[in-house]
Amino acid sequence: MRIGLALALALGATAAAADDLADKAAVCAACHGEQGTPIEKNIPIIWGQNEGYIYVELRDMKKGVRHNEKMANVVADLDRADMLALAAWFAAKPWPTLPQPRASKSEADHFAEMARSAGCPGCHQDGYKGAGTQPKIAGQSVDYLEKTLLDFRAHVRGNNPWMTDLMQTYSPEDLAAMARVLGGM
Repeated sequence: MRIGLALALALGATAAAADDLADKAAVCAACHGEQGTPIEKNIPIIWGQNEGYIYVELRDMKKGVRHNEKMANVVADLDRADMLALAAWFAAKPWPTLPQPRASKSEADHFAEMARSAGCPGCHQDGYKGAGTQPKIAGQSVDYLEKTLLDFRAHVRGNNPWMTDLMQTYSPEDLAAMARVLGGM
């Protein structure tokens, strides 16, 4: 009898935890999209993003190292377990395809030269799919990518000093071209 009660309580706790996670994910979906396509072009895709990256960004937002006014209230009440669970939840979803044009051949060639000199594939991997705590950036929203690259360049996004220093070496026009190439992949 005690085993049955313990099992029933454990299953109830698991169901409650799953419901709680679904509720927290629904808050995210309000902006990041119920099917993975964000409601605005300057909001990143998180469906199918790398789990480690999602967790690190949530953690950095909660710590105040990465500033985002819209996200500040969302992360305020999340604990480490919540952030890990949400990261796993969204990483398991399929990456959506945004209707973005491919960059011109000349932009793609220029990007390849910039990326090679900067060592971009060293962190973001071949095909810019990222891994672990490095983000997938291929197919991300062009508007979000450009804003992020410019934010790194302007020291607005401070949770990765390496990227801040690296983006200083490129012009805003180069960064816009990078965003168009990556978004069109």
